[in-house]
Amino acid sequence: MPRSDPTHRRPAWYFPEYTPVGIDLGSKAAVAVYDRNQGTDSATDDALLDRLGVGEGSHLVDLACGTGSLAVQAARRGAVAHGVDVSEEMLAFAQARAERFGVAPHWHRAGFLDYTHSGPLADVVTTKSALHQLPDFWKQRALLNAAGMLRPGGTFYLWDVIFSFEPTSSEEHLQQWVDTASRPEGEGFTRADFEAHVRDEFSTYAWIIEGMLQRAGFDVVSSTFPRPTHAEFCCRRRQTLTQPCHA
Repeated sequence: MPRSDPTHRRPAWYFPEYTPVGIDLGSKAAVAVYDRNQGTDSATDDALLDRLGVGEGSHLVDLACGTGSLAVQAARRGAVAHGVDVSEEMLAFAQARAERFGVAPHWHRAGFLDYTHSGPLADVVTTKSALHQLPDFWKQRALLNAAGMLRPGGTFYLWDVIFSFEPTSSEEHLQQWVDTASRPEGEGFTRADFEAHVRDEFSTYAWIIEGMLQRAGFDVVSSTFPRPTHAEFCCRRRQTLTQPCHA
């Protein structure tokens, strides 16, 4: 599967999105373990799609779609589903999942930063557990790109490791997360996985994400913080993406 717009040269300072940080997902076995550890569940996907109003004829783009479960469930409902990911192995796993269910989402080897959406603007754009792959400067670029592929009034959904604790208590909350969320090898993400996430990846604070969403052209409809380390944002794309001037 070709990369999105492979002829477009990026400047030397551009973020290397096709060399993701964190867990190595460069093999079929690693992707299968990742899918298991994520706890992929069609009922959970269906519940989210219900909340987002995805049904027959909806246009959905799942950015950093991973193993493709959400896009596959959307396609099973009759939606026009697009799954976008930088990993060839992830997309191969997603394609096999789609074939098992007899559906055909559109798969794109591309990233948050270089995916170019063609066809009708999406009704819903989603991304789950992936935006933390980008430093904050590049998160803002990614959110602007997401807004540009979404129709005015359309829904943007974000779930990720996002910190709602006060910066002064970060060490306490992060250590508690590592201690309580880690599982033995073979039963889920391990202590080393969580430690690497904190050390090497780019999770950020909720107040930073909220500002980025607003500047990208979204109104935050709802936000929930089920744990101090995780957050969900449901947003609506404004009619215009032009930002007001500030004195």
